[in-house]
Amino acid sequence: MRYIASMTLDRETCYQAVLSRDRRFDGWFFVAVTSTGIYCRPVCPVRPPKFANCRFYANAALAEHAGFRPCLRCRPELAPGHGLLDVSAPLAQAAAALIDGGFLNDSNLTALAARIGVSARHLRRIFEAEFGVSPIDYAQTQRLLLAKRLLTDTTLQAAEIALTAGFGSVRRFNDLFRSRYGFSPARLRQRRREAVSTDTFTFELGYRPPFAWDALLYHLTDHAIEGVEQVTERSYARAVDIRQDGRHVTGWLQAEDVPSRHALRLTVTASLTAVLPRLLSQVRHFFDLDCRPDLIDARLGELAASLPGIRVPGAFDGFEIAVRAIAMRQWPRADACAWLRRIAETFGARVTQAPEGLRAAFATADVLAQVPAETLRATGLSARGVHLLLKLADDVVQRRVFLEPLTPLEETLAHLRTEVGFDEWSVQYIAMRAIGWPNAFPAGDPLSAASAASAASTDSAAQWAPWRAYAAQHLALVHEEKAHAA
Repeated sequence: MRYIASMTLDRETCYQAVLSRDRRFDGWFFVAVTSTGIYCRPVCPVRPPKFANCRFYANAALAEHAGFRPCLRCRPELAPGHGLLDVSAPLAQAAAALIDGGFLNDSNLTALAARIGVSARHLRRIFEAEFGVSPIDYAQTQRLLLAKRLLTDTTLQAAEIALTAGFGSVRRFNDLFRSRYGFSPARLRQRRREAVSTDTFTFELGYRPPFAWDALLYHLTDHAIEGVEQVTERSYARAVDIRQDGRHVTGWLQAEDVPSRHALRLTVTASLTAVLPRLLSQVRHFFDLDCRPDLIDARLGELAASLPGIRVPGAFDGFEIAVRAIAMRQWPRADACAWLRRIAETFGARVTQAPEGLRAAFATADVLAQVPAETLRATGLSARGVHLLLKLADDVVQRRVFLEPLTPLEETLAHLRTEVGFDEWSVQYIAMRAIGWPNAFPAGDPLSAASAASAASTDSAAQWAPWRAYAAQHLALVHEEKAHAA
């Protein structure tokens, strides 16, 4: 990826990425080993080399020029950023993320391949190379694991479980479950004896400690949209509206930390049963549950010393994050949140039987794309803000851009800049929260023209690469604490 060209390769940062085999950084650099004369991708599955034997290069050509030869195990020519055949790993990961969210429950492999921009044949090839199984086999495993969880944690009937997990029929579900696990689904259901609610379901979602839950709630409180989100000292709740099969599925969820189990306890209304696979993926993204705090905190050093395990909040809907950016560029935070509340109340879907304080989900792109410009101007939004909102809403609806994790980063950010017209602060903010890019850096005050122009190029932030988003979150918390104290 070209981002590495504009960054200084810090040896310790690169080595930490090698130790973690973090695929988000595959293709950013190559590690050469002086004791073997071989250079590898940072995700190479072999035992990591000693730090003293490592040399780091921004691209393969530099490594070869220095006299190193490519690894036959990880094949540096397949690293992302150098042509279609070289971006296999990110494409396979993107396909896996979509499968995890239930994409193949309603679509076929051809549609999945089209979604990530390759042919079905090429998708099968790169997926099997990355995961060792076909996309269909991978999806089958995800379905069975979700069904197992629903059998254990809910009172859903077998037909509902089969449908929710993505099986075509109860018979197929029973047959596959028995053949894979060696016993019938009824066996798990018989083990659940205690009474549970039929209106809500409860799940546990694990994370890697430490987890600065209180700090995350503190940040979410300051940015909460009244009526859409409700944050207490212990929990976070929100109304959700997920579009699936041409219809809107609405409901609410609530999450609280269970530190003794290193997990979040998630309560979900039964009305969201049909979209559970996608919802669970969104929850993991929103609370940054797959974070590696040990590596990140070590890189941030003193900045993270007083508050280890900080998380970068993600998004349930990337479009909502982009609209937040538009509002934050026009008004101070309190006024921006007030405008967002009015948008939700006017155009968002109502939720029923929700906890006190939750009234409506935030308006979705397909709804706001139909709102006349003069109507949006009447809400107080500037002419530029209206243009940005309507242009982005149309692009999202027409699937010209996808604001979600593992979407192609360079193409998406370029589209936001050149096709929609977002400034750099907004682009970085969207990249951080909607796309989950760990090196995004929306620095400074969004109302400041200087911050908006230089968000991605702050010299002092280079010391925190490739985890600048986490540094930005630490800095934002410090700023918020000072503002409250004042």
